[in-house]
Amino acid sequence: MAAKYIILDTETTGTQELDRVIQLGYMVLGAKEIEVHNEFFNSEVPISIPAMEVHGITPAMLEGKGSCKTSTSYKRLCELNTWENYLIIHNAKFDLDMLEKEGFQTQMKVIDTLRVAKHIFEDEDAHRLQYFRYKMELYKEEEKEANTLGIEVKAHDAIGDVLVLKLFLSKLKEAVIKKFPKENPVEKMVDLTNTPILITLFKFGKYKGKTLAEVARSDAGYLRWMLTSMENLDDDMRYSINTALSA
Repeated sequence: MAAKYIILDTETTGTQELDRVIQLGYMVLGAKEIEVHNEFFNSEVPISIPAMEVHGITPAMLEGKGSCKTSTSYKRLCELNTWENYLIIHNAKFDLDMLEKEGFQTQMKVIDTLRVAKHIFEDEDAHRLQYFRYKMELYKEEEKEANTLGIEVKAHDAIGDVLVLKLFLSKLKEAVIKKFPKENPVEKMVDLTNTPILITLFKFGKYKGKTLAEVARSDAGYLRWMLTSMENLDDDMRYSINTALSA
């Protein structure tokens, strides 16, 4: 059976531990057709005001809706959840953590376009999807694509972001082919998703604007303190600090 490519996004009640999925949007790219799924869900967890500011989903819009787990879109996603398929998300950890609260654990190969973009476009000022939407002028292609698929494009709307991500994925794949011409671009994106990202510049703290290499030379003790004392230090920064210290 030919692999399918599921491009997915969620909107949620917020970003905290108790928050839940209230919109699930995804496209299933098959060999000959594209499925579009987009559903809203009710939740016992109230939508936070900061979340409403981002996605514009209000409690009134969810009145009478069922839960995520009982929805047609969730059940179809579970049917697609096999090892031969690919799940494509921008900032995959967030969406997968949210879907895990609904009982979904992916068996698919994951492509996190945020992580891949950080590897491929390392010199860009930002790697947000909306940043690339404007930087790559994807918005010029949206209307035609949306009309073909029957989708309304709105920023920070799950299915609207999925459409933008579909356009971005094509550009990202081209860049991967250019950088790794002898490798399968899809499998390379899976590989890059799971490869640590080398961070070279501090964007926070007392050494903001300094490179990790500079700090390793002038204040290696600070970097060692970060490794031992900062519990929320992510894996990429930990990898980058160790790389700087061992250089």
